[in-house]
Amino acid sequence: MFPVYKTDRILLRKIISTDIENVFKGLSNPCVIKYYGVSYDTLESTKVQMSWFDEIVNKKTGIWWAICSPDNTIFYGAAGINNIDSAHKKAEIGYWLLPDYWGRGFVAEALSIICRYGFEKEKLHRIESFVETENQNSIKVMNALDFEHEGTLKECEIKNGKYINLHIFAKINQNL
Repeated sequence: MFPVYKTDRILLRKIISTDIENVFKGLSNPCVIKYYGVSYDTLESTKVQMSWFDEIVNKKTGIWWAICSPDNTIFYGAAGINNIDSAHKKAEIGYWLLPDYWGRGFVAEALSIICRYGFEKEKLHRIESFVETENQNSIKVMNALDFEHEGTLKECEIKNGKYINLHIFAKINQNL
């Protein structure tokens, strides 16, 4: 069974095929993809992302949720963990949100639940986040969730023909 979580403000549920338009809406939006590593220019090409959501669950390398309103009528975005490394008990956390819902604390609330899932259900010791140094909103989220800034990878990736820097943030499971 796919784990579902609900609070007074959000619902985290499985991403399903009918979410494709919302996923495309997010991952084709220049504001959303500015600091995100994946983007799509057609609804058809977004099927790759939809397959990826299922593939990582099936391969046990990750799990992503739709972030929705508690009554499941509004799709806010998506978040999850991927690149689960069971040998080293670590994974990477990721997220994106439609701009209409920025600044309302939905990402922090969702990531708090997802971290708890990773630590308790996946028995992870470490959850990492790689954040572009210019992405002030994500830096604020990492700080709010008590992720520790461990350093900066300088000019470690090429994006849009230019080298970018990535901050490394991590949260360690203190209960193991």
